[in-house]
Amino acid sequence: DAYEPLKHSFNRAVGKEFERTAGRGTVDFHHPDISFTVDLATDSVRMHVASLYIYGRYRKLVRGIPQTHWPCRKCGGKGCPACNYTGKQYPESVEELIAGPFIAAAEAEGAHLHGAGREDIDARMLGTGRPFVLELISPKRRGLDIPALTEQVNQTAVGKVEISGARVTDKATVALLKETHAEKTYRAVVAFAGEVTEKQLQEALAGMIGPIAQRTPTRVSHRRADLVRQRRLISAAARLFSPTEAEITLRTEGGLYVKELISGDDGRTHPNLSEVIGVPTRVSALDVLSVDSPAFPDSLEG
Repeated sequence: DAYEPLKHSFNRAVGKEFERTAGRGTVDFHHPDISFTVDLATDSVRMHVASLYIYGRYRKLVRGIPQTHWPCRKCGGKGCPACNYTGKQYPESVEELIAGPFIAAAEAEGAHLHGAGREDIDARMLGTGRPFVLELISPKRRGLDIPALTEQVNQTAVGKVEISGARVTDKATVALLKETHAEKTYRAVVAFAGEVTEKQLQEALAGMIGPIAQRTPTRVSHRRADLVRQRRLISAAARLFSPTEAEITLRTEGGLYVKELISGDDGRTHPNLSEVIGVPTRVSALDVLSVDSPAFPDSLEG
């Protein structure tokens, strides 16, 4: 005779009893919304509520807002005079502006925003927006009115952040966003320390198309391994505003730091515009216009 393992038999019996008692829901051993840990030794039961994941794209319309909540550097989030006892380095973030209405509607304990990369605090995210997944922690409600919540976010964060294409997804999308090297389009206003001509600028950019060797930028070296990474500049176009200022549009492989591509970061990025054109150059304003990959959910939908 064939015998069923005790664990399988027990799980099946508990699942049936839960369905009978709750009066709704079905057992799903692969992707459950809630799960139980039964400890027979202590005669106790613990319930775990799975996170709810929302995929979409966000646009950040203003500078000076971080992507996610930053604890105060001085107090580590405990609250101090420097942060006005809020525990935050910045008053608001993209994460908080998006999460608020969703947390309230789902009656969740909190939320985390997972982005396909992140723009600098002083950069805007425009164009088609950046893919993100909002993870709602321990939600009590899962049947959300996503279009209504999208509208609510866009109204409460008007002029700062807006979202589009929101829909329920799963945990695997978080890993997809983190692991995918998306191509990105940037628009940078750059300032030259000396005068340059249109011809000099165009020739310099044309000569930079291709592989870029970039050592971990100085500004992020405290939190990233000190390595030389090979990235690619796919295309570049520019228009000169004046002999000392221009607007440059760049298409790059994911992971290429654009500010350092322009400045050189004391030789840590090669080639860089400053060395190629022969004039120290810096980014004075930066916008991200697109973050694209065929692997992203909205791309797969065509």
